[in-house]
Parts: sequence; C-alpha cells; structure tokens
Amino acid sequence: MRALLPELIEVRRDLHRHPELGRQEVRTTALLKERLEQAGLQPWVLPGGTGLICDLVPEGAAADAPFLAFRADIDALPIEDAKPDTVPYRSTVPGRTHACGHDLHTSIVLGLGLLLAEERSAGRLARPVRLIFQPAEEVMPGGALDVIAAGGMERVERIFAVHCDPKVDVGRIGLKVGAITSACDRLEITLDGPGGHTARPHLTTDLVGAVAGTAVELPGLLGRRMDPRWGVSLVWGRIASGSAANVIPQRAELEGTVRCLELDGWREAPGAIEELVGQIAETYRAKWVLDYHRGVPPVVNEAVSVGMLSEAMDRCFGPGQVEGTEQSLGGEDFSWYLEQAPGALARLGVRGLDESGSRDLHQGTFDADEGAIGVALELFTALVLG
Repeated sequence: MRALLPELIEVRRDLHRHPELGRQEVRTTALLKERLEQAGLQPWVLPGGTGLICDLVPEGAAADAPFLAFRADIDALPIEDAKPDTVPYRSTVPGRTHACGHDLHTSIVLGLGLLLAEERSAGRLARPVRLIFQPAEEVMPGGALDVIAAGGMERVERIFAVHCDPKVDVGRIGLKVGAITSACDRLEITLDGPGGHTARPHLTTDLVGAVAGTAVELPGLLGRRMDPRWGVSLVWGRIASGSAANVIPQRAELEGTVRCLELDGWREAPGAIEELVGQIAETYRAKWVLDYHRGVPPVVNEAVSVGMLSEAMDRCFGPGQVEGTEQSLGGEDFSWYLEQAPGALARLGVRGLDESGSRDLHQGTFDADEGAIGVALELFTALVLG
C-alpha cells in the first residue's frame, strides 16, 4: 500500500492542475480508464461520456453475487484557485479548481482499484467490489442519477464514500448515524399582473406588494405547516420587480433554496409550498407559476454501515481516531445511492496537524493534507479484505 502512495499523490496533483466541471470530465475519465486498464481491469465509461465504473469480481464468484461499492466524485467547481503561485499543483485552468476535495476522493478509489487488482490476481479477493467514479456531483440533482440510470447500483449490497472535511485532523474521520447532510432544493416563483399606475393600485394587481408579501409570508407559513423536527428552511436569494417609482410592474420574480434536515420534510415540502404560494397569490390577485427544482435528499447513514467504518478504523489505526460529527446543511448527491442500498458517508480529516483553524470547502484557498489519501485507502481496503 505504501508503495502506491507517491503515485496516488501525483494523480491527485495532476487532477488538481487540470480541473473539469460536471459532465465535462473527459480528461479525468481518460486518465482513470487508462490506469485501471494498465492494472488489468476493465472499466466502462458511462453513456454520457464522462465518469466510469469498474468491477472487480473474484474468480469463481456466483453470477449474481452482490457488490460492495465505493464512490468517488470526479468534478471540480467554477471557482478561481486562490492558492499562492508557489503551490506546484495549483490549477492551470482559469475559474476552475478542486475546492471540495474530489481530486482526493478520486485518487483514493483509484488506489483501491489498483490494490484490489493485485489481491484478485493473488486469489485473496473474496467478494465482488464495484468502483464508481461519478461525474457531476456539484451539478444538482447530481451525477449519481447518471450512474443509477446506467445500472451502476444493480446488485450493490452496500456502498461507502468519504468526503474531505477541513475541520477534522488528518488521520481521523467523522461519523454520524442518520442524516449527515441536508436536502437542498431550489425554487423560482413568478408573479404576473396587468400592471398600472401607482396612483391607482386598487384597479390592478399591486405586484411589488405581492412579491414582498410572498417573500415575507411564505417562510413563516411553511414553518407552521411542516413538522419543526424536520428542520425545513426556506431562504430567498433573489427578488426582482419593477423599473420605475410610479409604475406598478407586470412581473415579479423570487428565487431561493429549501433545505430540509429530514427525509420526510424533503418529501412533503414541494406540495406544501405549492399550496401556500397559491393562497398568498390569491390574496393579492396575482397570477403565479412555481418552478420547484428538486436537488438532493439528505444523506442518511445506515447504522450497520457506520459501525463497519468505525470498526475498520479501530483495526487500522487503533481506538480514538473516530469522532462524532454534526449534520451539515449542505447537499450531497451520495444520498441518491442510499435510496438504492444501505451505506454511509464518512467525513475524512484533511486538516494538517500543524494547522490552526481550517480552510473552508468551496473556497479558492481550499487545500488538503495529502496524508488523508493513505488513511482512506487503508480504511477502504480493510472494509473489503477485513
């Protein structure tokens, strides 16, 4: 395993220098495919042309034997790399960088494939394993749906992934049973009316009043409609209407996000919001259109899978390297896989032991301690080989 680490670190740095956005990961996909084929494996590219799946099946395994699956996301973010020019693996692509650690995730699962290829050749691989290199995690509702549509979850018995966490020290992971991320959806509301003069609001639809009323009333009404334990939160990011002080406009627009801590809340939110928007718009005599864009459900970690991760960490590194973690309000499309099979997402520590504080995700300054690659690789290998 140690002999692989220099190569995996160089792969990570190569990916970091050449980041690609969701469903544009052509170079990344080709690099992974070539290296896996060099190891004697037979990866296949997803129908969309980016992302790939690689199965490792022991000789003599039953045709219907279930897979233990591992997911890596391979896309970058549309963010400028703000690391110093002295960093040798700084992004070479303007406005693009791996600011979420997907380059580490990819290197880890690639390393797992290379190790397991050797184990299979030596007759030591006891069960089928599926490696999923997924495109477009950052593009809602996520490239996980591309993988599922291509049959990537067929016969998968359990699935695991890690996500870099700059608040956790390298050498450690964070685990939580139940929801570890939140649902995140986006909605757009368009209100229409005949327009008119501000001197005669009673003869028309006061559209600015209608959009302001919707912006204020809808979050509060939603909070009374939904079970508060579901943690449903509606927050606006854009409101637009009008172009002159004395003209009542004919159109107004609202955009925002809906985040839910629990799966039940995510499932009920669209219907509740549609009903409430209709009631508010009727009060103001406004026509309305609601475009509700599904994002992702929460990632709900299964207890047995969390236990497997915790036990594997203890075996590999001794007790005390697993810490509890809080539920994040961010979205993660790994949740779609957990609608198909049990599994768990672990938070992988990437904060250097000499660092104070932490660099946040989705920031141009984000970087990671590359020692985390070896930690996650040993953890995943232990899950497969025991």
